[in-house]
Amino acid sequence: MRITAKVDYAIRALAELAAAPGEDPIKGEELAAAQDVPLRFLENILRELRHAGIVQTQRGPEGGYRLARPAREVTLADVIRAVEGPLAAVQGVRPERLAATGAAVALPDVWIAVRASLRSVLEHVTLADLAAGRLPPSVRRIASDPDARAPH
Repeated sequence: MRITAKVDYAIRALAELAAAPGEDPIKGEELAAAQDVPLRFLENILRELRHAGIVQTQRGPEGGYRLARPAREVTLADVIRAVEGPLAAVQGVRPERLAATGAAVALPDVWIAVRASLRSVLEHVTLADLAAGRLPPSVRRIASDPDARAPH
């Protein structure tokens, strides 16, 4: 899986919002500076997250961004889907709609398994987990496996 800068920046900015004390909105400039993200790019991402119902905006001198729902209710999968679409698609098609023939007949099942594996992590980690540095045990177990850190 290739994780785009867009996904990375979206999750990092939302982690900042999730970790923010109180309910005052945070300016885009502050979010960008906190995560060393280009402001213009982040503003476009935040616009998509607003359309997806993940963030709210407040205008004016005291304006900025805040989460639209509690951080414990927003998974990383929600964020990825909001800014990139489905977690796993093959040539823009959902894996269950694929067909293969001959020696590759089992390939659609491989892509379905890949998607299920992604979901087993991304649908179980919330913004609250991320902001608190407290990942679910199943995710910690996967990440702590030495093979998980192999560069291939």
